Amino acid sequence: MLHNTLTVILAGGVGSRLAPLTNERAKPAVPFGGKYRIIDFVLANCLHSGLRKILVLTQYKSHSLQKHLRDGWSIFNPELGEYITPVPPQMRKGERWYQGTADAITQNLYLLERNEADHVLVLSADHIYRMDYGAMLQAHQKRGAEVSVACMEVGLDEARAFGVVDVDAEERITGFVEKPSEPPTIPGKPDTAFASMGIYVFSKALLMQLLEEDQAQADSSHDFGKDILPRIIDRRRVMAYNFGGGAGRVEPDCYWRDVGTLDAFYAANMDLLKPLPPLNLYQPDWPIRTFQMQTPPARTVPGESGNEGIFINSIVSGGTVIAGGSVQQSILFPQVFIGDEAVIEESILFQGVRVGKRVRMNRCIVDKDVVIPDGERIGYDREGDAARFKVSEQGIVVIPKGYRFES
Repeated sequence: MLHNTLTVILAGGVGSRLAPLTNERAKPAVPFGGKYRIIDFVLANCLHSGLRKILVLTQYKSHSLQKHLRDGWSIFNPELGEYITPVPPQMRKGERWYQGTADAITQNLYLLERNEADHVLVLSADHIYRMDYGAMLQAHQKRGAEVSVACMEVGLDEARAFGVVDVDAEERITGFVEKPSEPPTIPGKPDTAFASMGIYVFSKALLMQLLEEDQAQADSSHDFGKDILPRIIDRRRVMAYNFGGGAGRVEPDCYWRDVGTLDAFYAANMDLLKPLPPLNLYQPDWPIRTFQMQTPPARTVPGESGNEGIFINSIVSGGTVIAGGSVQQSILFPQVFIGDEAVIEESILFQGVRVGKRVRMNRCIVDKDVVIPDGERIGYDREGDAARFKVSEQGIVVIPKGYRFES
């Protein structure tokens, strides 16, 4: 079934809640975890699941994303019918940008029409998780589903923030509710609900029919979860696929995070620093691929003060130099420099950040190529920080790309 499945990755969202990290890049291109981009996780899942025909529907500020796809993911062989192809808006259905998740595919129906695939796997590019899509495709076929929706078991309090599906005893979907105050529960599990992960399998013929019907609905927001699925569950065999079922080759850590806000993004990064990370990046046969620049190894050196450079429970990428500073519970991307007597705690520093002497930083995200002058203190005075930078609801200070401090 894998060979006749077309994968469509939706990568066109604005990502406004991640600003300023999305001021100059698409949300799927935001760096994550010390060396990756967010989109690497869904692409790695495709790679390891055996999916080789992939369209990436791009839109806003897509240059960084398309460059990353070129540099890190030009690995398939077109002569064998394999590809990862970025598809910017073509304006084939009128002079408008993508209006919703379903509309993004509707505007590219010609790509489905000319493709020989029998099934279409629809994915989002902005979630952090590991999943064997091959197992989901097999379950879709085995159960005679017309549509399958990947779902995650969550507690009822957590379910109120998601689109939740109602299922019968055989996990056929009978209802769909967006962010319900009273979430429907899973049969036999009264404290648990099925949250939709935004991962769908359709037969190609049915998907094309549903998209054409959706375009005729004047009141539609052209979204799979809000419009198309609720409209068909009474007349089509729509099945839930349990992400926590443990099927497939990937070790079942059952970790899935929507990193659409600064606080969610920060928390998902910090999850990687836990003694036993809930997301396993170390499964030998399921590596997360990315573009990796050529850098020397990271190192620590003594500073002018005589202090040794140290890092404790941190991720430190290639080309980084800690020169007499201290890095604790933090994530450093490539080519970061930490100056003498600087103290960096619970922070994320993107590529090329340079931290001066005696700087103190706590709970910060610093975007690329920022130079932090000697003696700066960031993350200790919320009101003062907010006068210069974006501060999240939970107090994370975010310094935008290329920010220049006043001299």
